[in-house]
Amino acid sequence: MADLVLVYGMRLLPADEVAAVKAAPVALKNGNEAQVTMHILEGSREQIESQLRHSIEAFFDFYPEI
Repeated sequence: MADLVLVYGMRLLPADEVAAVKAAPVALKNGNEAQVTMHILEGSREQIESQLRHSIEAFFDFYPEI
């Protein structure tokens, strides 16, 4: 299997100030564009950390071949 790249970003903002989150574009070397789905996790630090760990585990469940 080829080497992979995990594209991600994080930023903490006040929960009541987020109006919308859109997909982030990724430019590929072949001239195509891919989209990265953005996710929102809300709660206390502990809740966010727990949700993030669960999301990462679930993400890799989609790719059992890697």
